[in-house]
Amino acid sequence: MLKRTPFLFHRLVYGSLILIIFSCNSKENTSKDHLVFKYNEHKNIGSLDPAFSKDLADIWATHQLFNGLVQMDDQLNVKPCIAKNWSISDSAKLYTFNLRKDVFFHKHELFGTATAHTNQDSTRTVSATDFEFSFNRLRDKTVASPGSWVLNKVDDFYSVNDSTFQIKLKQPFPAFLGLLTMKYCSVVPKEIVEHYGNDFRSHPIGTGPFKFKRWEENLKLVFRRNKNYFETDSENQQLPYLEAVAITFLPDKQSEFLQFAQGNIDFVSGLDGSYKDEILLADGNLKPKYAEDVKMIRGPYLNTEYLAFFMETEVATIQSLKLRKAVNIGFDRNKMMTYLRNGIGIAANGGFIPKGLPGFDAAIGFNYQPELAKQLVAEFKAETGINNPEITLTTTSNYLSFCEFIQRELQKTGLLVNVDVIPPSSLKDAKANGQLDFFRASWIADYPDAENYLSLFYSKNFAPNGPNYTHFKSETFDNMYEAAYLETDADLRAQLYTKMDSLVMASAPIVSLFYDEVVRFTRKPIEGLGINATNLLELKSVRKTK
Repeated sequence: MLKRTPFLFHRLVYGSLILIIFSCNSKENTSKDHLVFKYNEHKNIGSLDPAFSKDLADIWATHQLFNGLVQMDDQLNVKPCIAKNWSISDSAKLYTFNLRKDVFFHKHELFGTATAHTNQDSTRTVSATDFEFSFNRLRDKTVASPGSWVLNKVDDFYSVNDSTFQIKLKQPFPAFLGLLTMKYCSVVPKEIVEHYGNDFRSHPIGTGPFKFKRWEENLKLVFRRNKNYFETDSENQQLPYLEAVAITFLPDKQSEFLQFAQGNIDFVSGLDGSYKDEILLADGNLKPKYAEDVKMIRGPYLNTEYLAFFMETEVATIQSLKLRKAVNIGFDRNKMMTYLRNGIGIAANGGFIPKGLPGFDAAIGFNYQPELAKQLVAEFKAETGINNPEITLTTTSNYLSFCEFIQRELQKTGLLVNVDVIPPSSLKDAKANGQLDFFRASWIADYPDAENYLSLFYSKNFAPNGPNYTHFKSETFDNMYEAAYLETDADLRAQLYTKMDSLVMASAPIVSLFYDEVVRFTRKPIEGLGINATNLLELKSVRKTK
């Protein structure tokens, strides 16, 4: 206990400092302070410019400030946003969006210069030319947006008139509407962007439910309610309900959880090893001491955690389908999830497509069969004369516990697994360049369509020029993958996805470990905070009752 006292004292002092920061500004400490939603972002935020919303921390922040043509609901359905409706024609290549006429940018004095009435309350409506500018900016190589790839399948786009915007694709792409829900595709005002240049990152003007107020980088970020926001709830009440959003930047999850436990922030996302046993029982339920004040929300997350074999290796143990299958059936995924994740996450006994996406099938993967695993290893020894087969599994320190669990289990089958731990940046480079025979990886959906997962096995996507890190190659798979682009019927396309996933699993180029889950903890006064498989933070419908 004595050794932990200085550490805990540091956390408490830091926590007190955050409380002072929240309350010292008399202008913001109003009677509506209970309407302020407070959360911590331990990864920091790099930019509030949606063209650079690559990481989840940036996406969460920019999602409060910006809108696009369409948006995703919690069930991953594409819904209208600034576009009130749309049509698809010309063999599924021409998208025509009809825009709302009541969407205003956040107020800024520059909007008044055109009318010679410059003041802080100036604004204007969004038009189709704003989307034309925003998309051209996304493509602009001098801007160097990491989201420019979103428009790779786009041939052209243009404003037909103030309220009509058209996009023409090079080829049909059923997942295109899902791509347009990404924050990269948000609308931004030309005059404000051109005025600030690169500093638009810290002077954002959008159309979202909240508007930018203040950013003290690495310390605090504040958004205020947008009183001109265009969306309403089912009872026609204007959104959002909250008055403000306040974000702090404590650098580690343990400090963040302490602030949550003390009631200083309203929300914690994810399950970190530093506090999982503090808040959860082994079965994944809340411990009794937290059950009265805390709500836990959990649901599927579009993230598959897996191990990958490099299929073009000359290592005999990796080349062997029998050994790859032995690895897949030689450890108990359910046991792994219970002991290492407190039951949070879904054991991946299906394919590579995660639960929560059309195309997922729980029956096409591998189950724990220790005796068959031993038999397959024995057959490999007899066929090759390699009496002590071994493989090297490369991972990062964050996943060492999983790899050591698998190592121990596979040793019982007669297969020796050596675990090599390297920095994340080294693993990223090595797997992209085919320098690792067996490695841990994960794939979080760029957009909510199973095509995004199956792209990892398309032969034209070999790394380093694409995401096919295993160098899996199958002409049958490639033909089905290309056919899926042309299939406009969602059910038939999902069936194709399942067939492709099943074909991949039959060759076992990967070992699916688990499909992740979104886990959120909130204080009881928070209502309306939903959950979705992309782990998007949606605050426009959140209420804080006290």
